[in-house]
Amino acid sequence: MMLHDRRQNVTANSISSAAMQVEQLIDIKKLLMPILHFKWRIFAFALLMTALTVFAVLSMTPIYKASSMLLIESEQAKAIKIDDVYGINSGQQEYYLTQFEIIKSRSIAERVFNDLDLINHPAFNQPPSLFEELKSQFNFIPQELTSVDSQMARDIAKHQMVDSFAQDISVSPIRKTQLVNISYESLDPALAAKVANAIGDTYIISQLEAKLGMTQKANVWLGGRLEDLRLNLNQSEAKLERFKVENGLIDVEGVTALDAKELERLSDEITVSRSRLAQAESFMAVVKRYGATDISRLESLPEVTAHQSVQNVKREVVLVERKVSELQQVYGPKHPKMIAAQAELSAVQQNLHKQISRLVQGIEDEAQTAAQNLRALESQFSQAKGAYQNLSTKDTDYQRLLREVDTNRQLFDSFLARQKETAVTGDFDSPVARFTDRAVVPLRPAKPNKKVIVILAFVASLGFAMILVLVLDALNDTIKTSDDIEKLLSQRSLGYIPKAKKGTSYQDINFAFYDPNLPLHAEAVRTIRTSMSLMAMGSDLHTIEVTSSNPNEGKTTTSMNLAFAYATMEKVLIIDADLRKSSLGLRFGLPTYQPGLANVLSGTESIEHCIVKEVKHNVDVMPAGAVPLNPQELLSLPNFAELLTELKTLYSKIIIDTPPVHAVSDALIITSQCDATVLVVKAAHTRSEAIKLTLAKLNQARAKVFGVVLNQFNTKDAQRYQGDYGYYQAYGAESVAKESTKLNKESTKA
Repeated sequence: MMLHDRRQNVTANSISSAAMQVEQLIDIKKLLMPILHFKWRIFAFALLMTALTVFAVLSMTPIYKASSMLLIESEQAKAIKIDDVYGINSGQQEYYLTQFEIIKSRSIAERVFNDLDLINHPAFNQPPSLFEELKSQFNFIPQELTSVDSQMARDIAKHQMVDSFAQDISVSPIRKTQLVNISYESLDPALAAKVANAIGDTYIISQLEAKLGMTQKANVWLGGRLEDLRLNLNQSEAKLERFKVENGLIDVEGVTALDAKELERLSDEITVSRSRLAQAESFMAVVKRYGATDISRLESLPEVTAHQSVQNVKREVVLVERKVSELQQVYGPKHPKMIAAQAELSAVQQNLHKQISRLVQGIEDEAQTAAQNLRALESQFSQAKGAYQNLSTKDTDYQRLLREVDTNRQLFDSFLARQKETAVTGDFDSPVARFTDRAVVPLRPAKPNKKVIVILAFVASLGFAMILVLVLDALNDTIKTSDDIEKLLSQRSLGYIPKAKKGTSYQDINFAFYDPNLPLHAEAVRTIRTSMSLMAMGSDLHTIEVTSSNPNEGKTTTSMNLAFAYATMEKVLIIDADLRKSSLGLRFGLPTYQPGLANVLSGTESIEHCIVKEVKHNVDVMPAGAVPLNPQELLSLPNFAELLTELKTLYSKIIIDTPPVHAVSDALIITSQCDATVLVVKAAHTRSEAIKLTLAKLNQARAKVFGVVLNQFNTKDAQRYQGDYGYYQAYGAESVAKESTKLNKESTKA
């Protein structure tokens, strides 16, 4: 049961974590925070781009656009239908698409260009000649180009002008109609209307000319072909007549039909004769098997019993036998009537035997006759078949010659009809299109649409700036908030140090903890102190190392403020362990020759001479001292550990300001001698990968990293991300800070 509850809890936790992830993914407010942060810059960029667009639009030359509308005829007027000659199928959709492409063709544009003499129109800039370009570029004409044909240069220039002219022409068909708009753009409004109308007129004229040319060409070609077709027809007819005379044919189709019927009749008779012969032979086979004298057995055969004469005799036998049977019941065998009846019965039976014998003989004769008949029919069929095959061969030749005559006659008649049609319709002008609206001179320019361009420029620049801000923010992997410290670095956020206002002096930044006008700064430092004290609960916290990943991240300022915060409760010593680039002494106004840590470690000065007492209340300073030649080796000596052990007896807290980790490895040497290490990160400046590398080095050196302090943190921006960071003022932090500052000053004077 406990296991089941545990599984349910795990499932609930996973569902809640998944819900939190989904909620984080759809956090639109956080996604739009960069845009809100840079909103004034985005708006200024959009205004700048809009202003530049306004200047560019004002300098643009207005362009006028004129349009005409054509109706493409789907069913052209025709005197006679001769579409087969022209190859036009106006019932298909491809017909309209073809006409649209013809209107847009370069040939139409070039013809309009020449008809309107646009090469001399002032709206078209005359390009310099080839010689003028060479002369302007090289200030001379090369000797090898002195023989260049000037006409070729003019043709090239004209070709380029026609291409440019054709690009300004637009043809747009109206969907589901036969209408098409023809538009032209030009600096001259009158020229735009003239060109739009001229294109339609030129298209109509060119199509009429094409039809007339095709008609004339078809007429000439058809006339030439007619004579050849006439000769072919005459030759095929003469050949057919000769064939009929040579073979004595009158009606080949009738003769072949009769022969076919005769063959069919003979075939049927042969079939019947074969059937009779088969029946007779079958009966004779039975007779031979039974014997011709065995009348009683032959009498039982179906072929015998079925014969009419045998059936009649059998009926008489039956009657006589019935009569004899009746008489036997009345008379004795010697009675005259019985004797007469017996004689009559004997006579009838003999007659039956004779009929059966005659039937058998008749069937034998019938078999012989059937065999002779079959042979005669087969002979006759073979002769008729040979005659039919001979006639069929002639009929095949005859049909081939007849088809040739019919084909030549049809071709001749068709070409003769086409030739007459084209001759009749050669001068019939049926336009393929007509104007529904002619172009008029435009009163307002079509381009540029200045309002739309300016609006689009503003919207596009605004959108571009927003996207750029979002992209840069997505690519920015620096640490900006305390949440980034926990999520990206997996470290504790000890707190932050607020960013100073612009124009604040270097001295005010260093000692902002004591500034009564900056209560938020002092309270933020106290928060860092509290976080460290809570983390050190139950263990010693005497020596604190303060370092950073890169220079200029504020580690020295953080060391000073952390010392000031601890100094309100206990005695604190600040040690400048940055022996290569020391700055702590200068910030406290100490002279450069003041001895310090390097002097103590090298044994040239005592500890008392290297510590400056009470630079602030409860704050002593040990500067770096003279710059040594080998600072790393100096810090690695056992003297440094012994020095810290001795100083722990004099001070409750020792703050050690060390060099950046990425610059030198001095901080890695010192960290093993310290109870805690604090990593300072400059907000929105240091990349997360660099900080991760620093943490890896510190962990490798077995440092006790307490957490990260975010320096130069912009509290105004942070309010948008994580709520109100200025809550200290709301709870009277300002008055508390002033009272603390007053007490510090009084204690200093005492």
